[in-house]
Amino acid sequence: MRTISNPPNPFESRHQELLEPADAAKLTVYDDQARDILSRNDSPDLPFRWSVNPYRGCFHACAYCYARSSHEYWGFGAGTDFESKIIVKKNAPRLLRHAFDKPSWRGELILFSGNTDCYQPLEASYGLTRACLSVCADYRNPVSVITKGALILRDLDVLKQLNQEAWLRVYISIPFLSDEVARNVEPHAPSTTKRFETMKALSDAGIPTGISLAPLIPGLNEDDIPGLLERARKAGASTAMTALLRLSGHVETVFLDRMREAFPLRVGKIVSRLREVRAGTVTEGRFFERQRGKGVYWDMMEQLFTMAKQRAGFTNEDNGPMNTPFRRPTGEQIALF
Repeated sequence: MRTISNPPNPFESRHQELLEPADAAKLTVYDDQARDILSRNDSPDLPFRWSVNPYRGCFHACAYCYARSSHEYWGFGAGTDFESKIIVKKNAPRLLRHAFDKPSWRGELILFSGNTDCYQPLEASYGLTRACLSVCADYRNPVSVITKGALILRDLDVLKQLNQEAWLRVYISIPFLSDEVARNVEPHAPSTTKRFETMKALSDAGIPTGISLAPLIPGLNEDDIPGLLERARKAGASTAMTALLRLSGHVETVFLDRMREAFPLRVGKIVSRLREVRAGTVTEGRFFERQRGKGVYWDMMEQLFTMAKQRAGFTNEDNGPMNTPFRRPTGEQIALF
């Protein structure tokens, strides 16, 4: 990797109407000349096998982000380094096209943001997510997106093409009902209000949407479950998913330190509830156990989520595309590249 100069501030770019102001932060951007862009997931408890991550690290600075530990693989820290030292894969679109041209690729579903948010603010300058989605549209490769970023509305044209010619689902990550609480935990992400507005705009444009009510943080946001699901359904979401908070490695230290600062009177309850649903610990790393809890309190949370989904009117389960419409461009279309 080599250090490169910072791009223009995305909050002052021509896309600023799609973003919200954030606190000033000194960013260092690194150019990673990656050799591959498709990340293979071998975890048996996750519903996808392939993901694309044009960025490493995330300016949204969510205190709970499980990807913080992966930043340590690059020699950085899981705390402020994660949100201020961002790695950019500028060759991501070319690598994705190369991967699709391999005879071994069969057009499996690809998840955007399997690690960090593909629509974090730097995307306003670099446009790597848009370029990768355009490649998927060219090849009619099914796509699922998870994001907090309102910037996704910039790419409605590509999203519509994917929805019409391939397969697409967009999940908006909204774990908190209160803008104030969200700002304390996810300081540089768009507000809860802005995210619901984004969900409605996507739904109104015919894009299938869902809500990712994750992570569930016992002692902090379980009471938000009914309100979040009701607002999501009114905003056009057709499906909903959730997962319990994971605090692997140094994520635990970062999260608890920030909870003590943001919620000094509540952090004791958060830790107590986590230990209650995690059989005495605050985290769990085993497959099929790490995203859900145990015990009476966890059963209550699961039942609340299930009942609130039904009451809000969620009926669709997202099982992914039944058949892939994948095909490689030919004729005049391939001549454009």
